[in-house]
Amino acid sequence: MKLLITGALGQLGQDLIRTCKARGLDYLPTDFSELDIACLPDVRRVVGEYGPDFILNCAAYNLVDQAEKEPYAAMRVNGIGPRNLAIVAEEQDVGLMHFSTDYVFDGKQREPYTVMDRPQPINRYGQSKLLGEDLVRSLCNRHFVVRLSWLFGGNGDNFVRKVLRWAKAADTVKIVIDQVAKPTYSLDAAAAAIDILESGAYGLYHLTNAESCSRFEWAYYIRDYANLKVELEPVQSDAFPQTAARPVCSVLDNYPLEETIGHELPDWQDATRRYLRELGAFS
Repeated sequence: MKLLITGALGQLGQDLIRTCKARGLDYLPTDFSELDIACLPDVRRVVGEYGPDFILNCAAYNLVDQAEKEPYAAMRVNGIGPRNLAIVAEEQDVGLMHFSTDYVFDGKQREPYTVMDRPQPINRYGQSKLLGEDLVRSLCNRHFVVRLSWLFGGNGDNFVRKVLRWAKAADTVKIVIDQVAKPTYSLDAAAAAIDILESGAYGLYHLTNAESCSRFEWAYYIRDYANLKVELEPVQSDAFPQTAARPVCSVLDNYPLEETIGHELPDWQDATRRYLRELGAFS
């Protein structure tokens, strides 16, 4: 099985490469310098030259606040890019796995969001990601759309790394307590994504580590496990005014993940411990 990975320098892309190496899979990692997914001729050229069985699209515009100021830049990568990949995948009989986000939901629902719930994004970033989803699903028959939330891992500037950095810079750190979701370790997500790919069960998936938490609960766990000497103060989201609105509760229900690959992902506490050990940041 030959895999073309876009956005290979990101957190998920890095861990997909690790997973491919561990499983002995043939893969071609690309990032913007090798492949601009928003340029249709580039996509046709690279896919035609490599001849993959599947494309795994990790390329994304993730600057949530900046997307409010430059929506077309977000749309270019998150909407037009996936459209191009879907067009070429369909032309060349290639399967496509496209990664999306919990930010396609408004966060107002009390229960976890299922794959049957209607997306309703509340910011430009979420709108651009939903456009990408819709285009992939409408233009490519052999597609997987996989939504992730609160991704962390690799060398990315994720929440775990931020807490470690904040703890070194201050005696007290304010963390929001009213934003709730499921953290997702990119290494776990990468392994499960390959499992989904190999299942051949095309469709829409939610893919996160098990159990949900608030940002504050997550930071508290990181602090205690890494033995950080810092006080944490719970605050509401309005303590940090931001350009883009965030969904307050964007917990994803992973059904039918276990029914498809035979297992759920470990809980977020287990995933966080493993990542902190990988970073060498633990007591």
